[in-house]
Amino acid sequence: VQLQASGGGLVQAGGSLRLSCASSGRTFSVFAMAWFRRAPGKEREFVVGRIWTSGTTYYDDSVKGRFTISRDNAKNTVFLQMNSLKPEDTAVYYCALDPGANPRVPTTPAAYTYWGQGTLVTVSS
Repeated sequence: VQLQASGGGLVQAGGSLRLSCASSGRTFSVFAMAWFRRAPGKEREFVVGRIWTSGTTYYDDSVKGRFTISRDNAKNTVFLQMNSLKPEDTAVYYCALDPGANPRVPTTPAAYTYWGQGTLVTVSS
């Protein structure tokens, strides 16, 4: 499985960006996909994830109401729409896929097997 993240860039505070994560290779009938981010000098942290078979979605409190995860099934692409961006959202954003069957959205990086290469989001104040 290959994940290709894109869509990062420089945006002013209050602006919006949409990240994309295109997947190719093996497909899974049950899986979760998530977005993580790593800010400078910090650990990788969970942003949002969804179990696509059940629709169960979990957002970190820091992005709830501002970020939305979605998917284009035909294009095997997952999106992260980010609105009302803040300087503290500045980070490298990674998409990740967990091919396991979990009743809840995993929030730890170790739960995810496949990772995209990351795309940099910079929010200026």
